[in-house]
Amino acid sequence: MEKRLVYNMRLWGCQETGPPPFDAATSRNPQISNQFQAVLGLTVSKTGTYTDRVTSQRLMAVVFLVSSATALRPAPLAAQAQQRAMYVSVLKADTGAPVAGLGPSDFIIHEDAATREVLKVAPAGEPMQIAVLVDNSQAASDDIQQMRAGLHAFVATMTTPLASGRKNELAILTLADRPTIVTDYTTDRAALDKGVDRIFSMPQSGMLLLDGLIEASKGLTKRGADRPVIVALTTEGREFSSRHYDQVLEPLHDARAAFHAIVVGPPATGAADWVKNLGMVLDQGTRESGGRRDNVLSSLAVPKSLASLADELQHQYLVTYARPESLIPPEHVTVSVKGAGLVARGTPVPQRQP
Repeated sequence: MEKRLVYNMRLWGCQETGPPPFDAATSRNPQISNQFQAVLGLTVSKTGTYTDRVTSQRLMAVVFLVSSATALRPAPLAAQAQQRAMYVSVLKADTGAPVAGLGPSDFIIHEDAATREVLKVAPAGEPMQIAVLVDNSQAASDDIQQMRAGLHAFVATMTTPLASGRKNELAILTLADRPTIVTDYTTDRAALDKGVDRIFSMPQSGMLLLDGLIEASKGLTKRGADRPVIVALTTEGREFSSRHYDQVLEPLHDARAAFHAIVVGPPATGAADWVKNLGMVLDQGTRESGGRRDNVLSSLAVPKSLASLADELQHQYLVTYARPESLIPPEHVTVSVKGAGLVARGTPVPQRQP
């Protein structure tokens, strides 16, 4: 009767069948390939079942060798930097006129205290999603006519096709008693003009600007707006939202919307909570979002302010810069521009989840 011997190929050489003691250090030994060379160099006579088993187990050892080498090889280095971008307005400090013809060397981007490398600069050509909030409370009764005149011109400018042939989308909301959509987001100038014509002052009503900002910010986030903008046209009348400013600034920040405010009348004063909260939102909200705040003493200046804002929005830059890989995003991103007499404002491009 033929006697057959069966052997298993192990990392530590040829042994009789049976599990050897596990040595974790051996399985991680970077010199493991030297041990395999000795095993694979064995010469065995090709007889019967023994040869078949050794061949099969030799293949298994080779597969294990390749797998081990792959595991021991260092993983490819991750990309060292991510690309981020900002929509940036550059204006002459004395006139507020947009400045054209700037390049990467003209811009300085800071994330918290770190300076980032500017990679490229181009005219911003993406369509905007613009929520226009209008104060139609009793406090604005003497200002509605000029507001409507300015808004008609603003709508005409902002619905003009872009270089790509696409158009900006606009929505109109009123703020008396509660935020109300007069015209939902559309590129249709006629529909927006009809909405503007339906803006009238409501007697015995109060303004809810802070509530309106919350609703507009959340609406833009829900729509996944790529270039969100909020324009508030309001008076310094009593604010009735009863909202703390943090409740407004948080959704505004989450939406990555540029908040611009044109305010008619002298700034509100006093120690009331609504004065503090309104003031913080108008100041911090516009400044930190890359927007502008225009305080005009008379509604006669509203059409000019809206025309200036439209000109600014049409001449923004898209500034792309490099950000090192990091698990913690920066708290503050700021932009400045080289050159005397120039000011810059920037809004980070939203990073939407796929």
